[in-house]
Amino acid sequence: MASEAAKPAIFFLLFVNLVLYLIITIIASWAVNHGIEDSREAGSVLSIPARIFPIYYPFGNMATGHVVIFSLIAGVVGFTTSATGMSNAAQWNASNLYASSASSLITWALTLLAMGFACKEIHIGWSGSTLRALEAVLIIVSGTQLLGMIAIHAGIEEFSRYGGGRV
Repeated sequence: MASEAAKPAIFFLLFVNLVLYLIITIIASWAVNHGIEDSREAGSVLSIPARIFPIYYPFGNMATGHVVIFSLIAGVVGFTTSATGMSNAAQWNASNLYASSASSLITWALTLLAMGFACKEIHIGWSGSTLRALEAVLIIVSGTQLLGMIAIHAGIEEFSRYGGGRV
């Protein structure tokens, strides 16, 4: 059917995003856990304004906390969006494609926010190899999320042009 030509591209991009967001969630969760475990000893020597934030990251730079927290949020939301987006694309009707489109837009916005903080962390300077991997995956997933969003919108356009293809 002509109206389902975008379906394989949508599934492929959503699966790639699912894996990338899982990697982001794992790395960001590790960083939060590492920061919480080392906060009591490392954060006790800090002055009052820095001691207010409950998680101190002894690795990275001053942007690390923002990168890790927003990466964790973007990773969880992105993983959920990709999983439900695959289900929505499998049903292939207008309401599910529109829901997938809206959730992918929200995920892309969160990913761009996390990527912006990652770019700031890169600009500031030194970070460990795990954080560099997180930064690289964030930059890659922001592009693949954009491509997935474009593919979903192309599927919506194709669906509306050909009437859905189902009788």
